[in-house]
Amino acid sequence: MEFFCYHRDRPGSLALRDEMLEEHWSYMDGYAAELIARGPTLSADDEPTGSVHIVDLPGPAAARAFAFDEPTYQAGVYRDVMVRRWRNALGRTMWDFPGGRTGGNRYLVLGLGSGPAVDLGLPKDIDEVIAYGPLLSDDGAKWLGTAALLRAPDAEAARAVLTSERYADIEVHDWQFGGRPS
Repeated sequence: MEFFCYHRDRPGSLALRDEMLEEHWSYMDGYAAELIARGPTLSADDEPTGSVHIVDLPGPAAARAFAFDEPTYQAGVYRDVMVRRWRNALGRTMWDFPGGRTGGNRYLVLGLGSGPAVDLGLPKDIDEVIAYGPLLSDDGAKWLGTAALLRAPDAEAARAVLTSERYADIEVHDWQFGGRPS
């Protein structure tokens, strides 16, 4: 089962985040085979504001353990964590993205659902999509929104990947490929 985890940084936690970076990477190394995508969301001045991890795990309990046992969460870096079942509509990892790890503006687009499911099909410009899929309830039966990682000219173009009037809220965050530097 695939899960979308979004840890949002607690204000003022950047120094602690930096101090814990090796512990975070070491923890994620233990999940290398299960990771579909990962990377930080960023502020306008390129400071981390959160961490996205899309991971394939046995079930909801394993996903919560993954999210809440993470060392920087345990140390207090994050103010909250979203864990949702997710379906990998592309069937690939971020490392398979034909556009590579760098170049262009990258975004996390997070649509929080309201009402009937929408945007279940793939976006039109699939070549720019890094990861895409619906956010679901633990049992996979209820649609709760959509999460996408993509390359776009700007935040408004990124937002346009979702049918805006069908969501209670859409968040757009600057995002970059994560992991240890090569």
